[in-house]
Amino acid sequence: MSEAVLAATSAPNSAQTFTMHRTLNWTHAFWFAAGTPVLVLFSIGAVASAAGNISAGVWILSMLIGFAQCFTYAEISGLFPKKSGGASVYGAIAWVRYGKMLGPISVWANWFSWSPVLAIGSGLAAGYVLNLLFPADSLIRTWQVTLFDLSFIKEGVVVRFNATFFLGLALMLTVFAIQHRGILKAARVQMIVAIAVLLPLLLTGIVPLLTGDVRSENFTPFVPLIVDAAGNPTNGAWDMVGITTFMACMLLAAWSTYPFETAVCYVSEFKNPGYDTVRALLYSGLLCIAFYTLVPIAFQGYLGLQGLLDPGIYDGTGVGKVLAQMVGAGPILGNLIICVLTLSICLVVMTAMAGSSRTLYQGSHDGWLPKYLSRVNSHGAPVAAMWTDLAVNAVLLSISDYVFLIVLANTTYMVFVFLNLQAGWLHRIDRPNAERPYRAQNWLLAIGAVCGFINLLIMGWGADFWGQRVLLTSILIVAGIIPIFAYRHYVTDKGKFPPWMQEDLEENGQLIKKRAGMLPYLTLIAGGLTVYLGSQLAAYHVP
Repeated sequence: MSEAVLAATSAPNSAQTFTMHRTLNWTHAFWFAAGTPVLVLFSIGAVASAAGNISAGVWILSMLIGFAQCFTYAEISGLFPKKSGGASVYGAIAWVRYGKMLGPISVWANWFSWSPVLAIGSGLAAGYVLNLLFPADSLIRTWQVTLFDLSFIKEGVVVRFNATFFLGLALMLTVFAIQHRGILKAARVQMIVAIAVLLPLLLTGIVPLLTGDVRSENFTPFVPLIVDAAGNPTNGAWDMVGITTFMACMLLAAWSTYPFETAVCYVSEFKNPGYDTVRALLYSGLLCIAFYTLVPIAFQGYLGLQGLLDPGIYDGTGVGKVLAQMVGAGPILGNLIICVLTLSICLVVMTAMAGSSRTLYQGSHDGWLPKYLSRVNSHGAPVAAMWTDLAVNAVLLSISDYVFLIVLANTTYMVFVFLNLQAGWLHRIDRPNAERPYRAQNWLLAIGAVCGFINLLIMGWGADFWGQRVLLTSILIVAGIIPIFAYRHYVTDKGKFPPWMQEDLEENGQLIKKRAGMLPYLTLIAGGLTVYLGSQLAAYHVP
């Protein structure tokens, strides 16, 4: 299959002939993925205020699980050097042969989990700016127009317009303008911004350790935080209530610690896919391990339990101020650090738009998502997918609780992660002789498969901790792909995949044999039972 297969649209009458450009090496992808450590700012406050003294342990364990999974992603992405869009696209090809709907579910779940970074990040950055410029009781920070009440999903959540919405939307449009010029130009901007913003974040993890401001007593007793019958937070125990709290925090943290796999979104744009893919992924993972270890330890050790319970920590608005205090910054330097942290959030928004738009692009190109999403501009940017991302996130930006959005996104993310980790062994069975630029050790592939089930257990056990119908809402979101795919496949494409997609299912002109038999279906049943088991084990109140 030639690179011409990556034509911007498969519509036969289209005059559009632009393609994705092979202009990147692994360092470019690394700098795009370098935005993912900034995701710690999104949920470090919510994890800390919910988990209490175990919050740093939650981050470290979650990061180690995420790193163990990346070896499976590295192998399956190398099987398809002409594809863009990330690990979900590569894994979906393993599943689609056992059920047409299974491939689109993987891509859809991955996109919905990653795309809301745009809304959440833009909203958080807007909150930092408003906190920096205006007092808490000023009109610009207090006015709000409420449109809908979503309390039936989680109490207190509404759809609204306020200053955060409009400023966040302006930030998203700025990111769009940068990436509209093409991936290579955006990568250069990303590298400059990453160097500028990651250093201050790293210092917040190192300086308190050197100055002695990380106090050991802030890590004991090492038990989950719970809410007693009177509604007061208190140290709990490792009973079912405490474990439910732990699982809920693992669910929230995973959304931040796993997504460095975005480094494999650019395989079709790498100059040397086999060489660049695995290096981009592994070095991005090592960078995240450093940040997700140092920053949470310093954050918890500096604040202590009472500090972690501050309302501004939960919603993230006070995190920037605390990080500035951790490095001993005065008012002027503190404001400068908050500005840099705001810029760092814009960095991860750039990462999200680059990765999620390419997931939409490739899903459309392969015949799973609406056809218009496969259009790219003269710079090789998937502009239709980027506009779609922008529109969806403008809606999400209007939701009042960003922690709730993170949980929704991550619950769907666990579906993708499960399918993709099982795709590693499924590709091994069905494509035993396929060229693999990187081949993971069998035990690493097995660990990845086990991690898939662990993630589903976390999903079922911890989702409804954050809202009474979060798990159900997430399942309905995942099911949303069914009518979308059905229309594209059976109405637009008359029940046939595009020729290039069909080639991915063939070997030497013949359909690849389904050698796995019933094993994929048994795996799916086991996965569903794992989610159900987790939901039944959850305990939310002190007996």
